[in-house]
Amino acid sequence: MKAFREILEFIIFEHKNIQLTVLGLFIIIFIFLVARLGLWALNKALNRSFSKKAISDPGRRHALMQIARYLIYTFAIAFSLENIGVDLDLVLTGSAALLVGVGFGLQHTFNDFFSGVIILFDGSIEVGDVVQVGELIGRIKRIGIRATTIHTRESFTVIVPNSKFTQENVINWSHNNEVTRFQVNVGVAYGSDVELVMRLMNDVAKAHPKISKTPAPVVRFADFADSALLFEVFFWTHDSFNVEFIKSDIRIKIDAEFRQHNVKIPFPQRDLHIISDQR
Repeated sequence: MKAFREILEFIIFEHKNIQLTVLGLFIIIFIFLVARLGLWALNKALNRSFSKKAISDPGRRHALMQIARYLIYTFAIAFSLENIGVDLDLVLTGSAALLVGVGFGLQHTFNDFFSGVIILFDGSIEVGDVVQVGELIGRIKRIGIRATTIHTRESFTVIVPNSKFTQENVINWSHNNEVTRFQVNVGVAYGSDVELVMRLMNDVAKAHPKISKTPAPVVRFADFADSALLFEVFFWTHDSFNVEFIKSDIRIKIDAEFRQHNVKIPFPQRDLHIISDQR
């Protein structure tokens, strides 16, 4: 028994007031095991809670788990440092001036950090959402504490600093909406049957399997252009991530229907007046 106690009290590392023994090492390992177990139990509880409410929202679960992970591991590290004799109050007091100096040099990093906390808390952007930041369009795969990972239509993975989402205008195509509206523009020759054109465009949109039936597609006579009558077909879809392929399908079908019904899509036209000199 005495030998076992001596093993537990064996000092692995010692510096001033800091002392790490075998027993202390086991306590630190136990603290982190408890933290992991707590996160596992919390994840199970969240899954059950969301299932009972019939809510399938991986983004919200991810945000809650990320916040819980940061908090639990922060407390685990603090308890571990206290266990080996580190005075956290003294460390925080002594490093305050250093943190101020480092803060000026790493202000963008801190900005991204706090932006990540804001994103995780407010839930305006979640995992699985299709977003547009500037010219970048993609689906959010992961929200980290400093950056967010976006998977683009070109199958690229882009790491975007979180401050981009809090300081710039962000279009969230899938947040709070089951379907998103898009449009395809078509110009036909002057003299075409307007009602026929609108009916053909509407039939093509309604026939596409990925276009929502409710709300139904709508066709609008947009304007009289220089060389064509302009029409727009508006449609709603759940598959906003692949909407460019849906637009392509609609254009192909509209072109086929126009050819079959002899509706012309005109080339740009210009009238040229030549004044000759009689001399």
